[in-house]
Amino acid sequence: MPQDSLPLSGLTVIEVTHMVMGPSMGLILADLGADVIRIEPPEGDPTRRLVGSGAGYFPMFNRNKRSICLDLKRPEGVALARRLVARADILIENFKPGTLTRLGLGHDAMRAANPRLIYCAAKGFLSGPYQERTALDEVAQMMGGLAYMTGPPGQPLRAGASVIDIAGGMFGVVAILALLERRHRTGRGGLATCALFETTAFLVGQHMAQMAVTGEAARPMPVRRPAWAIYDVFETRLADEPLFVAVVSDAQWRAFCAVFGPHTLGADPTLASNTQRVAARETLLPEIRALFRTWHRAALIETLERIGLPFAPIARPEDLFEDAHLNAAGGLLEVALPGGTTTRLPALPVEIDGSRLGLRRDVPAAGRDGADILRDLGLSESEIAGLGSVGA
Repeated sequence: MPQDSLPLSGLTVIEVTHMVMGPSMGLILADLGADVIRIEPPEGDPTRRLVGSGAGYFPMFNRNKRSICLDLKRPEGVALARRLVARADILIENFKPGTLTRLGLGHDAMRAANPRLIYCAAKGFLSGPYQERTALDEVAQMMGGLAYMTGPPGQPLRAGASVIDIAGGMFGVVAILALLERRHRTGRGGLATCALFETTAFLVGQHMAQMAVTGEAARPMPVRRPAWAIYDVFETRLADEPLFVAVVSDAQWRAFCAVFGPHTLGADPTLASNTQRVAARETLLPEIRALFRTWHRAALIETLERIGLPFAPIARPEDLFEDAHLNAAGGLLEVALPGGTTTRLPALPVEIDGSRLGLRRDVPAAGRDGADILRDLGLSESEIAGLGSVGA
Protein backbone atom coordinates (compact mmCIF):
# COMPACT_ATOMS: atom_id res chain seq x y z
CA MET A 1 0.00 0.00 0.00
CA PRO A 2 1.51 3.40 -0.97
CA GLN A 3 2.63 5.57 1.95
CA ASP A 4 0.23 8.41 1.12
CA SER A 5 -2.77 6.05 1.22
CA LEU A 6 -2.00 4.70 4.70
CA PRO A 7 -4.58 5.93 7.23
CA LEU A 8 -2.13 7.76 9.53
CA SER A 9 0.18 9.12 6.84
CA GLY A 10 1.27 12.67 7.67
CA LEU A 11 1.16 12.21 11.45
CA THR A 12 4.35 12.42 13.51
CA VAL A 13 4.71 10.36 16.69
CA ILE A 14 7.48 10.79 19.26
CA GLU A 15 8.04 7.54 21.14
CA VAL A 16 9.89 7.51 24.47
CA THR A 17 9.42 3.90 25.49
CA HIS A 18 11.01 0.60 26.41
CA MET A 19 10.07 -3.09 26.80
CA VAL A 20 6.71 -4.03 25.13
CA MET A 21 3.67 -1.93 26.05
CA GLY A 22 4.90 1.40 24.72
CA PRO A 23 6.69 -0.02 21.67
CA SER A 24 3.57 -2.00 20.73
CA MET A 25 1.63 1.27 20.58
CA GLY A 26 4.30 2.78 18.36
CA LEU A 27 4.32 -0.29 16.13
CA ILE A 28 0.58 -0.08 15.49
CA LEU A 29 0.76 3.64 14.71
CA ALA A 30 3.82 3.13 12.49
CA ASP A 31 2.31 0.23 10.54
CA LEU A 32 -0.77 2.42 9.95
CA GLY A 33 1.45 5.06 8.35
CA ALA A 34 2.59 7.49 11.04
CA ASP A 35 6.20 8.68 11.13
CA VAL A 36 7.25 7.23 14.49
CA ILE A 37 10.50 8.62 15.92
CA ARG A 38 11.97 6.61 18.82
CA ILE A 39 14.05 8.60 21.29
CA GLU A 40 16.64 6.26 22.80
CA PRO A 41 19.47 6.87 25.28
CA PRO A 42 23.00 7.22 23.83
CA GLU A 43 23.71 3.52 24.41
CA GLY A 44 20.38 2.51 22.83
CA ASP A 45 17.25 1.13 24.46
CA PRO A 46 18.24 -1.56 27.00
CA THR A 47 15.44 -3.69 25.55
CA ARG A 48 17.75 -4.30 22.59
CA ARG A 49 20.07 -6.27 24.86
CA LEU A 50 17.58 -8.54 26.61
CA VAL A 51 18.22 -12.27 26.44
CA GLY A 52 16.10 -15.38 26.92
CA SER A 53 12.36 -14.78 26.64
CA GLY A 54 12.99 -11.05 26.13
CA ALA A 55 15.24 -11.48 23.09
CA GLY A 56 12.31 -11.07 20.68
CA TYR A 57 10.83 -7.91 22.18
CA PHE A 58 12.81 -5.31 20.26
CA PRO A 59 12.75 -6.94 16.80
CA MET A 60 9.01 -7.65 17.00
CA PHE A 61 7.77 -4.23 18.10
CA ASN A 62 10.06 -1.69 16.41
CA ARG A 63 9.81 -1.97 12.63
CA ASN A 64 8.63 0.98 10.53
CA LYS A 65 10.19 3.45 13.00
CA ARG A 66 13.07 5.90 12.98
CA SER A 67 15.58 6.08 15.84
CA ILE A 68 17.48 8.98 17.35
CA CYS A 69 19.73 8.72 20.41
CA LEU A 70 19.48 11.70 22.78
CA ASP A 71 21.01 12.10 26.21
CA LEU A 72 18.05 13.32 28.25
CA LYS A 73 20.34 13.84 31.23
CA ARG A 74 21.92 16.77 29.38
CA PRO A 75 20.08 20.06 28.74
CA GLU A 76 21.01 19.93 25.06
CA GLY A 77 19.37 16.51 24.70
CA VAL A 78 16.22 17.63 26.50
CA ALA A 79 16.06 20.76 24.34
CA LEU A 80 16.19 18.65 21.18
CA ALA A 81 13.49 16.33 22.51
CA ARG A 82 11.27 19.31 23.32
CA ARG A 83 11.73 20.66 19.79
CA LEU A 84 10.71 17.30 18.35
CA VAL A 85 7.62 17.11 20.56
CA ALA A 86 6.66 20.70 19.80
CA ARG A 87 6.29 19.74 16.12
CA ALA A 88 4.66 16.35 16.69
CA ASP A 89 1.06 15.18 16.68
CA ILE A 90 1.41 12.43 19.28
CA LEU A 91 3.78 11.50 22.11
CA ILE A 92 3.76 8.03 23.67
CA GLU A 93 5.70 6.96 26.75
CA ASN A 94 5.66 4.08 29.23
CA PHE A 95 8.13 4.98 31.94
CA LYS A 96 7.47 5.08 35.67
CA PRO A 97 5.04 7.87 36.67
CA GLY A 98 6.82 11.21 36.91
CA THR A 99 9.89 10.24 34.89
CA LEU A 100 9.19 12.41 31.86
CA THR A 101 7.89 15.26 34.03
CA ARG A 102 11.24 15.39 35.83
CA LEU A 103 12.95 15.59 32.45
CA GLY A 104 10.81 18.53 31.37
CA LEU A 105 8.83 16.40 28.92
CA GLY A 106 5.66 15.89 30.96
CA HIS A 107 2.17 16.49 29.64
CA ASP A 108 1.65 19.96 31.12
CA ALA A 109 4.94 21.29 29.79
CA MET A 110 4.43 19.79 26.34
CA ARG A 111 0.80 20.94 26.12
CA ALA A 112 1.97 24.51 26.71
CA ALA A 113 4.47 24.14 23.87
CA ASN A 114 2.07 22.28 21.55
CA PRO A 115 -1.66 22.62 22.36
CA ARG A 116 -2.55 20.17 19.57
CA LEU A 117 -0.38 17.41 21.04
CA ILE A 118 -2.00 14.10 21.95
CA TYR A 119 -0.02 12.69 24.86
CA CYS A 120 -0.43 9.02 25.76
CA ALA A 121 1.11 7.59 28.92
CA ALA A 122 1.13 3.81 29.33
CA LYS A 123 1.37 2.88 33.01
CA GLY A 124 0.94 0.04 35.45
CA PHE A 125 -2.23 1.47 36.98
CA LEU A 126 -4.74 4.23 36.29
CA SER A 127 -5.66 6.77 38.99
CA GLY A 128 -6.15 5.29 42.44
CA PRO A 129 -4.27 3.87 45.42
CA TYR A 130 -1.91 1.81 43.23
CA GLN A 131 -1.03 4.50 40.71
CA GLU A 132 2.57 5.01 41.87
CA ARG A 133 3.43 1.32 41.93
CA THR A 134 5.83 -0.23 39.45
CA ALA A 135 4.15 -2.94 37.39
CA LEU A 136 4.96 -5.48 34.72
CA ASP A 137 2.78 -7.63 32.49
CA GLU A 138 3.21 -10.52 34.92
CA VAL A 139 2.38 -8.37 37.95
CA ALA A 140 -0.89 -7.35 36.32
CA GLN A 141 -1.75 -10.91 35.33
CA MET A 142 -1.16 -12.13 38.88
CA MET A 143 -3.12 -9.44 40.73
CA GLY A 144 -5.80 -9.11 38.05
CA GLY A 145 -6.94 -12.74 38.15
CA LEU A 146 -5.68 -13.79 34.72
CA ALA A 147 -2.85 -15.98 36.05
CA TYR A 148 -5.34 -17.66 38.40
CA MET A 149 -7.61 -18.44 35.45
CA THR A 150 -4.78 -19.70 33.22
CA GLY A 151 -3.05 -22.22 35.47
CA PRO A 152 -4.41 -25.29 37.26
CA PRO A 153 -5.88 -24.75 40.75
CA GLY A 154 -3.22 -23.51 43.14
CA GLN A 155 -0.71 -22.93 40.33
CA PRO A 156 -1.19 -19.44 38.89
CA LEU A 157 0.41 -19.20 35.47
CA ARG A 158 1.01 -16.20 33.26
CA ALA A 159 -0.28 -16.43 29.72
CA GLY A 160 2.21 -17.62 27.10
CA ALA A 161 2.74 -14.20 25.50
CA SER A 162 2.87 -10.56 26.66
CA VAL A 163 -0.89 -10.33 26.28
CA ILE A 164 -1.43 -7.53 28.81
CA ASP A 165 1.39 -5.36 27.49
CA ILE A 166 0.06 -5.73 23.95
CA ALA A 167 -3.64 -5.41 24.78
CA GLY A 168 -2.88 -2.42 27.01
CA GLY A 169 -1.00 -0.83 24.13
CA MET A 170 -3.95 -1.47 21.84
CA PHE A 171 -6.27 0.33 24.28
CA GLY A 172 -3.78 3.19 24.27
CA VAL A 173 -4.02 3.38 20.49
CA VAL A 174 -7.83 3.36 20.71
CA ALA A 175 -7.65 6.35 23.05
CA ILE A 176 -5.16 8.14 20.77
CA LEU A 177 -7.40 7.68 17.73
CA ALA A 178 -10.40 8.92 19.72
CA LEU A 179 -8.48 12.06 20.71
CA LEU A 180 -7.41 12.54 17.09
CA GLU A 181 -11.05 12.55 16.06
CA ARG A 182 -11.83 15.09 18.79
CA ARG A 183 -8.91 17.21 17.61
CA HIS A 184 -10.43 17.26 14.13
CA ARG A 185 -13.51 18.94 15.65
CA THR A 186 -11.93 21.17 18.32
CA GLY A 187 -8.31 21.71 17.31
CA ARG A 188 -7.04 20.77 20.76
CA GLY A 189 -5.01 17.80 21.85
CA GLY A 190 -5.41 15.81 25.05
CA LEU A 191 -4.02 13.32 27.52
CA ALA A 192 -4.72 9.58 27.38
CA THR A 193 -3.53 7.03 29.91
CA CYS A 194 -3.70 3.27 29.51
CA ALA A 195 -2.65 0.73 32.11
CA LEU A 196 -1.73 -2.91 32.65
CA PHE A 197 -3.88 -3.63 35.70
CA GLU A 198 -7.07 -2.17 34.31
CA THR A 199 -6.47 -3.96 31.01
CA THR A 200 -6.27 -7.25 32.91
CA ALA A 201 -9.47 -6.45 34.81
CA PHE A 202 -11.23 -5.77 31.51
CA LEU A 203 -10.07 -9.09 30.06
CA VAL A 204 -11.28 -11.08 33.09
CA GLY A 205 -14.53 -9.14 33.21
CA GLN A 206 -16.30 -12.05 31.53
CA HIS A 207 -15.47 -14.18 34.56
CA MET A 208 -16.67 -11.47 36.93
CA ALA A 209 -19.92 -11.32 34.97
CA GLN A 210 -20.20 -15.11 35.17
CA MET A 211 -20.06 -14.85 38.96
CA ALA A 212 -22.72 -12.15 38.92
CA VAL A 213 -25.03 -14.18 36.67
CA THR A 214 -24.59 -17.66 38.15
CA GLY A 215 -23.54 -16.98 41.73
CA GLU A 216 -20.59 -19.30 41.20
CA ALA A 217 -16.99 -18.17 40.98
CA ALA A 218 -15.24 -18.95 37.70
CA ARG A 219 -12.86 -21.89 37.98
CA PRO A 220 -9.39 -21.92 36.38
CA MET A 221 -9.46 -22.82 32.71
CA PRO A 222 -7.98 -26.34 33.12
CA VAL A 223 -10.89 -27.32 35.40
CA ARG A 224 -13.59 -24.94 34.20
CA ARG A 225 -17.14 -25.98 33.52
CA PRO A 226 -17.21 -25.57 29.75
CA ALA A 227 -19.92 -23.74 27.88
CA TRP A 228 -20.03 -26.49 25.22
CA ALA A 229 -19.92 -30.26 25.40
CA ILE A 230 -17.35 -30.68 22.63
CA TYR A 231 -14.63 -28.08 23.05
CA ASP A 232 -11.42 -30.02 23.63
CA VAL A 233 -8.11 -31.32 22.34
CA PHE A 234 -8.56 -34.84 21.00
CA GLU A 235 -6.12 -37.59 20.12
CA THR A 236 -6.25 -38.86 16.55
CA ARG A 237 -4.95 -42.15 15.17
CA LEU A 238 -1.33 -41.03 15.59
CA ALA A 239 -0.53 -40.02 19.16
CA ASP A 240 1.64 -37.06 18.12
CA GLU A 241 -1.11 -35.48 15.98
CA PRO A 242 -3.68 -34.03 18.42
CA LEU A 243 -6.45 -31.75 17.19
CA PHE A 244 -8.68 -29.21 18.89
CA VAL A 245 -12.32 -29.57 17.82
CA ALA A 246 -15.36 -27.56 18.87
CA VAL A 247 -19.10 -27.93 18.35
CA VAL A 248 -20.62 -24.67 19.56
CA SER A 249 -24.15 -24.60 18.15
CA ASP A 250 -27.05 -26.95 17.62
CA ALA A 251 -26.66 -26.61 13.84
CA GLN A 252 -23.01 -27.65 14.14
CA TRP A 253 -24.06 -30.63 16.26
CA ARG A 254 -26.43 -31.80 13.57
CA ALA A 255 -23.73 -31.38 10.91
CA PHE A 256 -21.29 -33.28 13.09
CA CYS A 257 -23.69 -36.19 13.63
CA ALA A 258 -24.63 -36.36 9.95
CA VAL A 259 -21.02 -36.90 8.93
CA PHE A 260 -19.32 -38.67 11.80
CA GLY A 261 -22.08 -40.66 13.48
CA PRO A 262 -22.83 -42.78 15.25
CA HIS A 263 -26.21 -41.64 14.00
CA THR A 264 -27.85 -42.60 17.26
CA LEU A 265 -26.33 -39.42 18.73
CA GLY A 266 -28.04 -37.21 16.19
CA ALA A 267 -31.33 -38.95 16.74
CA ASP A 268 -31.16 -38.71 20.54
CA PRO A 269 -33.62 -36.00 21.66
CA THR A 270 -31.81 -35.68 25.00
CA LEU A 271 -28.77 -34.30 23.15
CA ALA A 272 -30.61 -31.91 20.83
CA SER A 273 -29.68 -28.69 22.65
CA ASN A 274 -26.31 -27.40 23.80
CA THR A 275 -27.47 -27.26 27.40
CA GLN A 276 -28.46 -30.93 27.25
CA ARG A 277 -25.13 -31.90 25.73
CA VAL A 278 -23.17 -30.01 28.39
CA ALA A 279 -25.15 -31.89 31.07
CA ALA A 280 -24.28 -35.19 29.33
CA ARG A 281 -20.64 -34.25 28.69
CA GLU A 282 -19.16 -36.91 30.99
CA THR A 283 -20.78 -39.73 29.02
CA LEU A 284 -20.68 -38.05 25.61
CA LEU A 285 -16.99 -37.12 25.49
CA PRO A 286 -15.56 -40.67 25.85
CA GLU A 287 -17.59 -41.73 22.83
CA ILE A 288 -16.29 -38.78 20.77
CA ARG A 289 -12.71 -39.40 21.90
CA ALA A 290 -12.92 -43.02 20.84
CA LEU A 291 -14.34 -41.95 17.49
CA PHE A 292 -11.56 -39.46 16.73
CA ARG A 293 -8.86 -41.98 17.62
CA THR A 294 -9.96 -43.98 14.58
CA TRP A 295 -9.25 -41.04 12.23
CA HIS A 296 -6.00 -39.79 10.76
CA ARG A 297 -5.63 -36.08 11.52
CA ALA A 298 -5.33 -35.00 7.89
CA ALA A 299 -8.59 -36.72 6.97
CA LEU A 300 -10.27 -35.31 10.05
CA ILE A 301 -9.13 -31.76 9.19
CA GLU A 302 -10.40 -32.13 5.62
CA THR A 303 -13.80 -33.31 6.85
CA LEU A 304 -14.17 -30.67 9.56
CA GLU A 305 -13.24 -27.91 7.13
CA ARG A 306 -15.74 -29.19 4.57
CA ILE A 307 -18.66 -29.15 7.02
CA GLY A 308 -17.63 -25.87 8.67
CA LEU A 309 -16.73 -26.95 12.20
CA PRO A 310 -14.03 -25.15 14.21
CA PHE A 311 -10.76 -27.07 14.50
CA ALA A 312 -7.07 -26.41 15.06
CA PRO A 313 -3.92 -28.51 14.94
CA ILE A 314 -1.73 -27.76 17.95
CA ALA A 315 1.05 -25.47 16.74
CA ARG A 316 4.17 -24.03 18.33
CA PRO A 317 5.22 -20.42 17.64
CA GLU A 318 8.07 -21.56 15.38
CA ASP A 319 5.58 -23.52 13.25
CA LEU A 320 4.08 -20.22 12.09
CA PHE A 321 7.17 -19.41 10.02
CA GLU A 322 5.96 -22.07 7.58
CA ASP A 323 2.21 -21.55 7.93
CA ALA A 324 0.69 -21.67 4.44
CA HIS A 325 -2.00 -19.08 5.16
CA LEU A 326 0.35 -16.51 6.71
CA ASN A 327 2.87 -16.90 3.92
CA ALA A 328 0.29 -16.70 1.14
CA ALA A 329 -1.47 -13.54 2.28
CA GLY A 330 1.24 -11.16 3.51
CA GLY A 331 0.80 -12.21 7.11
CA LEU A 332 4.56 -12.44 7.65
CA LEU A 333 6.87 -9.55 6.79
CA GLU A 334 10.50 -10.01 5.74
CA VAL A 335 12.39 -7.90 8.27
CA ALA A 336 16.12 -7.18 8.38
CA LEU A 337 17.35 -6.93 11.96
CA PRO A 338 20.27 -4.88 13.31
CA GLY A 339 23.32 -7.10 13.01
CA GLY A 340 22.50 -8.32 9.53
CA THR A 341 20.10 -11.20 10.10
CA THR A 342 16.73 -11.42 8.37
CA THR A 343 13.53 -13.03 9.56
CA ARG A 344 9.79 -13.08 8.93
CA LEU A 345 7.55 -11.60 11.63
CA PRO A 346 3.77 -11.17 11.89
CA ALA A 347 2.19 -8.19 10.20
CA LEU A 348 -0.44 -6.09 11.94
CA PRO A 349 -3.54 -8.35 12.01
CA VAL A 350 -5.79 -6.10 9.92
CA GLU A 351 -6.49 -5.34 6.28
CA ILE A 352 -7.11 -1.81 4.99
CA ASP A 353 -9.08 -1.61 1.75
CA GLY A 354 -8.39 -5.30 1.26
CA SER A 355 -4.62 -5.05 1.68
CA ARG A 356 -2.27 -6.02 4.49
CA LEU A 357 -0.02 -3.35 5.96
CA GLY A 358 3.59 -3.86 4.95
CA LEU A 359 7.15 -2.95 5.82
CA ARG A 360 8.56 0.50 5.07
CA ARG A 361 11.53 0.53 7.43
CA ASP A 362 13.45 -2.34 8.97
CA VAL A 363 14.09 -2.45 12.70
CA PRO A 364 16.49 0.48 13.22
CA ALA A 365 19.93 0.35 14.71
CA ALA A 366 20.20 2.67 17.71
CA GLY A 367 20.37 6.27 16.45
CA ARG A 368 20.33 5.21 12.80
CA ASP A 369 18.15 8.15 11.70
CA GLY A 370 19.42 10.79 14.11
CA ALA A 371 21.11 13.06 11.59
CA ASP A 372 18.13 12.98 9.21
CA ILE A 373 15.71 13.74 12.05
CA LEU A 374 17.81 16.74 13.16
CA ARG A 375 17.98 17.99 9.57
CA ASP A 376 14.18 17.78 9.48
CA LEU A 377 14.22 20.07 12.55
CA GLY A 378 16.27 22.57 10.54
CA LEU A 379 19.66 22.02 12.15
CA SER A 380 22.75 22.62 10.05
CA GLU A 381 25.51 20.08 9.58
CA SER A 382 27.78 22.04 11.90
CA GLU A 383 25.10 22.17 14.58
CA ILE A 384 24.55 18.42 14.31
CA ALA A 385 28.30 17.81 14.57
CA GLY A 386 28.50 20.09 17.58
CA LEU A 387 25.74 18.25 19.41
CA GLY A 388 27.58 15.00 18.77
CA SER A 389 30.81 16.40 20.11
CA VAL A 390 29.22 17.31 23.46
CA GLY A 391 27.51 13.93 23.75
CA ALA A 392 23.94 15.21 23.47
